[in-house]
Amino acid sequence: MKLIFEKSVTGRDGYSLPADLFDDVSIKDCIPDYAAIDAKKILSEVSEVDVVRHFTKLSKFNYGVDDGLYPLGSCTMKYNPKASEKLAALDNFVYAHPLAPEETVQGCLEIMYELDKLFCEITGVDQYTMAPAAGAHGELTGNLIMRKYFVDHSEKRQKMLVPDSAHGTNPASAAMSGFKMVEVKSNEEGTVDIKQLGELMDEDTAGLMLTEPNTVGLYDDRIQDIEKIVHGKGGLLYYDGANLNASLGIIRPGDAGFDIVHLNLHKTFSTPHGGGGPGAGVIGVKKFLIPYLPTPIVTFDGKKYHLSDVGEKSIGMVRAFWANFAVLVKTYAWILSMGPDGLCDVSEASVINANYVLAKLKEYYRPAYDRYCGHECVITGRDYKKYGVKTLDIAKRLMDYGIHPPTIYFPHFEPYAEETMMIEPPESESKEVLDEFIDTMIKISNEAKMNPELLKSAPHNTPIRRTDDVLAARRPILTYDDELKLKDELQYRDEDINF
Repeated sequence: MKLIFEKSVTGRDGYSLPADLFDDVSIKDCIPDYAAIDAKKILSEVSEVDVVRHFTKLSKFNYGVDDGLYPLGSCTMKYNPKASEKLAALDNFVYAHPLAPEETVQGCLEIMYELDKLFCEITGVDQYTMAPAAGAHGELTGNLIMRKYFVDHSEKRQKMLVPDSAHGTNPASAAMSGFKMVEVKSNEEGTVDIKQLGELMDEDTAGLMLTEPNTVGLYDDRIQDIEKIVHGKGGLLYYDGANLNASLGIIRPGDAGFDIVHLNLHKTFSTPHGGGGPGAGVIGVKKFLIPYLPTPIVTFDGKKYHLSDVGEKSIGMVRAFWANFAVLVKTYAWILSMGPDGLCDVSEASVINANYVLAKLKEYYRPAYDRYCGHECVITGRDYKKYGVKTLDIAKRLMDYGIHPPTIYFPHFEPYAEETMMIEPPESESKEVLDEFIDTMIKISNEAKMNPELLKSAPHNTPIRRTDDVLAARRPILTYDDELKLKDELQYRDEDINF
């Protein structure tokens, strides 16, 4: 497909402008000097129909959960109910101004107040902040709360324990909060090595950031021992809720001893993820940590709702105004539509789906850990190395069948989690969809043995075929001139670039 610049025809346009009635006014008088340039910009000259057709074709190249299965592990890319989208688009929500007087936005404040109560009931903690704008932002907020807590108690704890099977952003969040990240290895079962945890946990350690179930999709069956070790040394236990889709209505993190609970609303609570965002990484805490929450929080005096200051121990503001409010509306609507039993059904269906995929595929792709999993399973392509086929080749071949590849090469820690494929088939996918995915994976397994070159050159049927990942990182095409220069240097044919 040609770029819009390549469709340009001199003199062609899709618009008309009225005559200039201000001949005595220079454009340079209207804009600052730094924004004005004398060089003429080369713009594409195309008609309206050219533009419409070009971008309509581009939109059809996109893939999302409305197109089909999106089995990214540890991301819960599930279908988002359109009713929630419609409710969040109501005028009273869309046009509510963050600086409007409280008495004019009582409905908005009520939703945040009630949502806090729902989260507390679901997760077993005592107060939430809705401020964090995304998952990693929530992690940072939780870590800052931990840090402020220890400073307030005159303890200068420097370290944060993070398992090697933790959610991928945990190490960076700990480091950005000023902690030294210390890795805890997994045992042969794929869960936290209790012995090493006991050796690493000391009075200089703030706590443990634990993803539960972990990034290999496994529950830590010794969670009580973990809690005793961390709290026994005066540390705090942080729950990364990236994988809460496996636990809704089944367990409450607060009841298991977690002091801080992080939820990704753009994962478990069915609000759009990634390019369909924005996200929200709300943070909940036990009662003794409430004074350290970001300010403000929503309170209710029996008559009116207020945005109230948390107090002098607060870590301050982590986000301006009301957070990503539309995400909160969608989450509130989804929770009410599901009810307690529905939330439990979500997790049960997610766990059943993941174990179904694992059981059907483990004969063809060796599991990282051959045991029951939570809401996602991890299989590997390491046995296909002898055919010259890598996990990357398997993922690329999936695209030829119109299926989005799962997460690959994460998690990665030898000897178990190597050449990994992490698959999360959420509750919104039917058995028929999963069977199609399973059948396709089995076909690819046979292809890898009989015709490995087919996989090594895949994909063959996509708008953009096999790319040079290293070249793409080092020489990104950001402008039309970049593309022309790269074509000339590498003598690519048009069909090789194929944008």
